[in-house]
Amino acid sequence: MSDYIFMLESHLSSEQNQVVAEVQSATKQAGVSLFLTGGAMRDMLGGFQIRDLDFTIEGNGLKVAKSIAQKSGARIVSQDELRRSAELEFPNGATAQVAMARTETYRKPGAKPQIEPATIQEDLRRRDLGVNAIALSLAQASMGLLLDPTNGQADLGRKELRTLHSMSFYDDPIRLLRLLRYRIRLGFSVEDRTASQWRNARDAKVEDLIPARTLFGELSQIAEEPNPSAVVAALEEEGLLRLLAPGLAGPKVDHAGLAKLDKASKLLPPSVSRKEHFGPFLYALTAKLSAKEKAGLVANTAMLKIESERWQKLEVRSKKLEKAVRAPGLRKPSQVYNVLKTAAGEEMLFLLYHSESKTIQERLRNHLQKYIELAEEITDADVAATGIQPGSPKFAKTKEAMMNARLDGKTRKPEPPPMDANPEPMGRGRR
Repeated sequence: MSDYIFMLESHLSSEQNQVVAEVQSATKQAGVSLFLTGGAMRDMLGGFQIRDLDFTIEGNGLKVAKSIAQKSGARIVSQDELRRSAELEFPNGATAQVAMARTETYRKPGAKPQIEPATIQEDLRRRDLGVNAIALSLAQASMGLLLDPTNGQADLGRKELRTLHSMSFYDDPIRLLRLLRYRIRLGFSVEDRTASQWRNARDAKVEDLIPARTLFGELSQIAEEPNPSAVVAALEEEGLLRLLAPGLAGPKVDHAGLAKLDKASKLLPPSVSRKEHFGPFLYALTAKLSAKEKAGLVANTAMLKIESERWQKLEVRSKKLEKAVRAPGLRKPSQVYNVLKTAAGEEMLFLLYHSESKTIQERLRNHLQKYIELAEEITDADVAATGIQPGSPKFAKTKEAMMNARLDGKTRKPEPPPMDANPEPMGRGRR
């Protein structure tokens, strides 16, 4: 096994490893070469948590993505016909992008690019930053081969962000905002030449050429950042928040509220998708805006009705959960857990940020910091050990009863089976 494949498998969650296997199977059947690229490689080599899986295919990525979705039950969150790419969300909660290896040619700043299929080497060379231009082959014939034509590993070693082209910010002005977001998240510095290019592009006001839907995509990415309040502060400092809404500046930016939301979001378990952060983030970001200014944000980002309602109607949607969590009859930990175990992540996050009720805050925090972990101590193996057939209705009821007893302190954490003190020596047939 390649050292890089071993490194990848050790960095991925079990859910992400499952997705890699499914994508490998689909691309093998389609007869196309598969590579892990972009942010996934940057995060793996840089020692960061791999947030999303980025796959690049030397072939029609969109066609393969649809095939993967059909076979795995994954949901196509979005798709780009021009770039032959799609964003997928799998049943186990893992997310991935599947895209075609391509070149992009821009005839003028901010214009829609001319897309052509390409080799993986050409695809890596056309990217925005060196740290995002590294690939790992997942194809059977070249499994584990690392491709780094622009020396992005050196940038990772220096903790530096470096553009690959002098016209990078002119070609795709959204990179102006993206650079700030990466700088905040990764804690990297910006290479001097890249900083000069960034300033020249700002002087030319190319940010005004960013298409509305592209701006919405970046807004969604900011919402999913570990510390979106810091990204908002950086955008405000550079005068770029005006792109979202003209009134979004100075006293109209609730920095304290955004910081409070950041802190609350860190309580959510990894099982809650970061996409659940969008509604609460937009609510906090626009907390001090007038109705007219909020409508301006919707217009500036070409936000769809279903997207705007995720934050504009979030408070109303959370009322039912708020009432249930505040109910005086919830005295036992198991009762709180059973109310919240199926609650929407965005609603729990919103109540943590918005509710002033000490009861609600205490119950939510106990659930997220204590009760989930206690409930997970009861496994299917523990239930099967009682002699009940897995998959039967009685099995599910027994597991729930055991979890409730564990939550309420009536039972201890199940003990692991004892190790054999004198195991049988391993013979040749068992090696």
